[in-house]
Amino acid sequence: MRDKLQKVCQFFLFLFDSVEASVTRQGAKHCSKNCERSVPRVAWIAILFIIMSAIPATNRAQTQQQTKPTGSEPVPEPAVPAILAAFDKYEVVAMPQGHGMQDLNHFILTLIRNPAFSDKVNDIEVEFGNSLYQPILDRYIAGENVPFTEVQKVWRQDGQPTPAASAFVEQFFPLVRALNQKLPPGRRLRVLAGDPPVDWGQIKSVDDVIRLVHRDASIASVMEKEVLSKHRKALMLFGTFHLMHGVGGSAVSLYEKDYPNVTLVVSDLGIFDTDLPTLSSSRLASWPIPSLSRAKGTWLGALDLGHFIPPAIRIDEKDCQVHNEFPKALQKPMEELVDAFLYLGPQDLRLREKIPADIALDVSYRAEFQRGAAMFGFRDAASKTPQEFDQEIVKSAEDPLFAIPKMQVLDPKEVKAMVQSCLDRKTTANPRNN
Repeated sequence: MRDKLQKVCQFFLFLFDSVEASVTRQGAKHCSKNCERSVPRVAWIAILFIIMSAIPATNRAQTQQQTKPTGSEPVPEPAVPAILAAFDKYEVVAMPQGHGMQDLNHFILTLIRNPAFSDKVNDIEVEFGNSLYQPILDRYIAGENVPFTEVQKVWRQDGQPTPAASAFVEQFFPLVRALNQKLPPGRRLRVLAGDPPVDWGQIKSVDDVIRLVHRDASIASVMEKEVLSKHRKALMLFGTFHLMHGVGGSAVSLYEKDYPNVTLVVSDLGIFDTDLPTLSSSRLASWPIPSLSRAKGTWLGALDLGHFIPPAIRIDEKDCQVHNEFPKALQKPMEELVDAFLYLGPQDLRLREKIPADIALDVSYRAEFQRGAAMFGFRDAASKTPQEFDQEIVKSAEDPLFAIPKMQVLDPKEVKAMVQSCLDRKTTANPRNN
């Protein structure tokens, strides 16, 4: 398990150069070439949540019980009405998208189907879309006759494993298209692809990713050009690291330099309130499902980021040292990073998203998926047979719960190799910047 989680952790950093909170990409590159690979593809599909497992092997419930947070009691509100009301004050509501968590996927689909949503919102900017194909996406969402195989390029050709194998993503775009057909022209929604306009058919190595893929800058640019400068209102669906206030490298922080105080950032609860002995042990047990609670001034907002997302193991390019802590920019109370928390029910009973049948049955696409995994360092990815892939899917049905496993300490030999790789880069005067 340790090797699997470490590889997932490092691979995450190539795909998501969000915030200076991330580990250096070159440290990740070294790991991708030298760590043993045995990550099952089903686990790889859920990679964005597995990254959160980079937590020391301690009992999270015990750690949370030892914490004595200060602040007022959070006040939960019914989540959908609260988010819709937020658009009366804010230009943008930014919240996480599913990344493999079925409960969050369901909430998002419920939100956008609410009849009041299109009264409040003009655009939805998404993480799971390659902006290279924005013209195709615009035509499709507007209801034009676009072959589905063409519009699938938007999310299947954006370099991210999770949306490329997500039932939620496959449903999201047709749902918005169908919704628009029931709305007058002035209220129709536009979906904006936030990922960089990269032709992934031309990406041949991790070096190409490092050179060409700058995700937060692309996300912020789309928001500025297509939403904020036009005085429109948008829902943002991205991983939380892209959305945090005041951390320099996140997409929201980038555009807030010119557009401050226009965004309400919502976070899920991550690893908080997990590993509890009973449902009644939770301090959130009486909260309505789903609910939204503001962070400012509450004991929940006073907790630091480590209570919600464990820090990834990273190499600091400045000193070539291994760190298992967040950078200084993220070592602050959550209320300084986000504005509200979304509660979707007992944390230990969250469901994980299943791989959709159209992908499971698409042999040619699965082969393409495997080639991409192999390129990013998962050497055994291309060697798995369709039968082995099918067996993994069948076996995954035994446990439908979404759980974040713990991670043990890294092998000292692996740490030494990662540090040496950093030192070698400094010696050749060719450092890679975050």
